[in-house]
Amino acid sequence: MNVSHRAASHAAFRDWARRLVAHHNATSTKADDGRDVYQTSTIAALLEGVYDGDVTIAELLGHGDFGLGTFNHLDGEMLILDGVCYHLHADGSVNTAADDDLTPFAAVMRFQADKRVPVDAPCDRAALTRLIDEATASRNLLYAVRVTGDFSTMHTRTVMEQKRPYPPFGEAAAGQKETVLHDVRGTLAGFRTPAYEQGVSVAGYHLHFIDEQRRSGGHALDFHMRRGTVEISATSELHLSLPRTDEFLKAAQLSQAEVDSQIHRTE
Repeated sequence: MNVSHRAASHAAFRDWARRLVAHHNATSTKADDGRDVYQTSTIAALLEGVYDGDVTIAELLGHGDFGLGTFNHLDGEMLILDGVCYHLHADGSVNTAADDDLTPFAAVMRFQADKRVPVDAPCDRAALTRLIDEATASRNLLYAVRVTGDFSTMHTRTVMEQKRPYPPFGEAAAGQKETVLHDVRGTLAGFRTPAYEQGVSVAGYHLHFIDEQRRSGGHALDFHMRRGTVEISATSELHLSLPRTDEFLKAAQLSQAEVDSQIHRTE
């Protein structure tokens, strides 16, 4: 091989090596970002009455420090903030979930705010979600949303623990506990999910609330906010883990139309 050919070969090798390293670094950065949403089971399975899962809270927290869901037997609401998993009970009480508690449905991620938006004027749920919509880049990405502020009213509901044989979610939700809190400061947190994920998740906004003292909260139905701050974290990665419980494996399949109507009734 003459000198010119040898130099060309070395140059080609260096270019190949640079591309390989660049690809590795890009892949590593994406993986290390930790923005992927880890979700166990689907909202369609929950609507069907699959209220027992096989993922522990300890496992769930290994995938993220922010999220929401529920607990086995549909026993109340779950909200994860700053790596702490709160169990919001139908009787109005709140406690920190045990590591070995189980969940039939939950979604978590590592929250990193891409954007912060101040809320300086009073607004209701519709106005706040419009503000968030305007602050996001796409309707086709998944966004985690955390809102900290003062609320003149916060209307929540909390599902009650179910006994076997489990009824469908629509029937179980009919007995939910509803509460209206007044003049409360706290955190509203959850996800805005693209429409095409309906049935896998809840399309649109799915938000839970907990007060500043961590004494009360639930699934947010409606609210009026005085002022606060919105934090938004975007992700394009979803890791869906399906349970291997008998209930999930043998659950009847819901049609998309049934999923839509049931979610609209219960949300």
